[in-house]
Formats: sequence, structure tokens, C-alpha cells
Amino acid sequence: MKKLSARRRHPLAAVVVLLFALAVTGGLYAAFAPASEAQAEDTAQSLAIEEGKKLYSVGCASCHGTGGQGSSDGPSLVGVGSAAVDFQVGTGRMPAQQPGAQVPKKKVIYDQKQIDQLAAYVASLGAGPITPTEKQYSPDGADIGKGGDLFRTNCTQCHNFTGEGGALTHGKTAPSLEGVDPKHIYEAMQTGPQNMPSFPDSTMPEQQKKDIIAYVKAVNGDETVSPGGLSLGGLGPVSEGLFAWIFGLGALIAVAVWVAAHTAKAKKS
Repeated sequence: MKKLSARRRHPLAAVVVLLFALAVTGGLYAAFAPASEAQAEDTAQSLAIEEGKKLYSVGCASCHGTGGQGSSDGPSLVGVGSAAVDFQVGTGRMPAQQPGAQVPKKKVIYDQKQIDQLAAYVASLGAGPITPTEKQYSPDGADIGKGGDLFRTNCTQCHNFTGEGGALTHGKTAPSLEGVDPKHIYEAMQTGPQNMPSFPDSTMPEQQKKDIIAYVKAVNGDETVSPGGLSLGGLGPVSEGLFAWIFGLGALIAVAVWVAAHTAKAKKS
């Protein structure tokens, strides 16, 4: 009996063996899996840069130079970052059809995968603003009221207080923000395209950008109703008064002419 009891295992022995096995397995995974994942990500990024360089050589190098150094027809792209490429190409502004006071928005000629590849190549030329994630520009958790205050302080001078856009100097315009993808609004604030100043996180934190995007979407949404009827570009009493003056006064003059003409015919008869 003493011999048999000496061979009996401790009740916690199986637990210790199981924990040891799990520790060994976890250690092996930590040693090899992350390295494999990182290597796969590096390979995918390298392929994206390679494909982006091919697209760049065909559609961009003639203006921006073979290495993105710029030329007399286009600025340098070194250091502009992936966000600028995603905005300019994703809105159809680039490749530009011809130089001018301002490159207009037009039909997008690249799909999103190609845009990402172009952005990866340009980002490899020098560090710059990175394309935002959906969490960064999503209006979830945003304060529309604060966004309105920020928009009226920083943006209304050009885009007017509802984001309808407006005219600038020398043939330039501030485009309408109605229907613009939230990601592109965020990227425009990041990079400051064309005539627009940039608002990096050091100047305007991510949360404030989210608030502004939420406000723009709220005032231009389908559920938003203008209590005064036609918004007339959202320009306020000046445009509304001009509309009333031209069309209202014009209608009164037309009525007066009609009455005078019929009165003269009645007297002759």
C-alpha cells in the first residue's frame, strides 16, 4: 500500500503540465507569427509601391517629374504624403487635363486600389500626412454644435456658412461641400489643397475635424429643411433680397405695363 501511494500523482500535476504546454505554444506563436505577419505586410506594401510607381510613370511623371521632384508644369510631390494623393486623385482633380487658375473636380479615372497604390508610392518619396481611417472622419461621437462654431470661424470666409462654396480672386473658387465624401473633407483639412490652408492635428485636433464634418453633413443632408423655402445658395438676406428685388419688381413692372396697355385699348374703343 505504501508503494502504490508513493506513485500516485499530485492532483495539480495535470494543470501544471497544461499550463506549461500553453506557455510553450504561446511563446512559439509570439516568436514566429508576428514576424510572419510583419513580413507579409512589408511584402504587400512593397508590391503596392511597385505598382504605384508604374501608374505614376504613365499618368503623373510628365508634370511632376520621374521621381516626384516636380517640374515647371507641376509641384514636387516629395513629402506631400498619401492623404494628398488620395484627395487629389480620388476627387478626379488629378491627373489634370490642363494647367489653369484652379484644377476642377472631374470624373475619377482610377479605382480605389489604384489610388491606394499611387498613394503608397508617393508616400515612399517622403513622410507626409497619412490617409485617414474611417474612425477618424466618421461623424460618430461628433458634436454638431461645436462643428458649426469651428466651421463659421475657419471656413465660412470661402465656403459660406452652409458649405455651398463661393467665388475667390483671380478666377478661383471655393468648391461646394455638398455631397463630398467625409474622407475627402478630412484630407482637405489635413493637406490644404490649392487655395485652402492646411489644418494639421497640431492646429486642429482630430475631434474638431470630426465635429466640422458632422456639421457639414447635417446642414447639407436630405433631412435638413430650409424654413424660408429656397435656400438660394445659403447666402442669407443679401441673395434673398436681390432675388425679391429683381423678380418681385420685375413682376410689378410687367403688371403695370399690362394694365396700361389694356387701359389705352379700352379708351380707344
